[in-house]
Amino acid sequence: MIASLSSYAIEKKISGHPEKFGTGVIEGVAAPEAANNSASQGAFIPLLALGVPTTAAMAVLLGALMLHGIKPGPLLISNYPHLFWGVVGSMYIGNFMLLLLNLPLIGIWVRFLKIPYPILFPLILLFCIIGSYSVNNNSMDIVIMVITGIVGYFMKKLDFSGVPLIMAFVLSPFMELALRQSLRLSRGSFSIFFLRPISLILIILAMLSLFSPHVIKLIKSLKRG
Repeated sequence: MIASLSSYAIEKKISGHPEKFGTGVIEGVAAPEAANNSASQGAFIPLLALGVPTTAAMAVLLGALMLHGIKPGPLLISNYPHLFWGVVGSMYIGNFMLLLLNLPLIGIWVRFLKIPYPILFPLILLFCIIGSYSVNNNSMDIVIMVITGIVGYFMKKLDFSGVPLIMAFVLSPFMELALRQSLRLSRGSFSIFFLRPISLILIILAMLSLFSPHVIKLIKSLKRG
């Protein structure tokens, strides 16, 4: 999800016609799907190489491997080469089958776009309600979904991008957990984020990505003036 949203936001930012995004332009469809596919397959790298699951699906796969007595990690390739290369081979076969199935069925997928909006919208809303409730079997999740939907509607009307909000919602639990672990290691000192080289580099890159668009926009306005 994060890869798809980031790809969509970047593609919209560099596009020559960002106002057309959300109407089905090919850039807004191809970029998130390509990012989604690469992220799904890339998630196998930390799982197989380090034994670290980065998604819920990878955590389930890790549990399945350990149930069969297979421990993912640096020795996986040497101890279980047939398993490792089998996973790699299945990715090639899966992508080939995806291409083989989707090309002849493009006409069917396009017909979904012809469904009238008054029919499509209630179906989408129904699936959203079922999905939000089925995660925790909690009716409060439906209320939260409705509230965030209303907020998203007004954000769209006021021309605010909802992508940063969604990314913050997805990343916030992981960020909070990592923040607590880091503060425990440093005994409550925030200096750990600036004294470690990797952490400092990531903070600098985050600041550059945050302020660079404004700086570039200011420079362009000064040149025009």
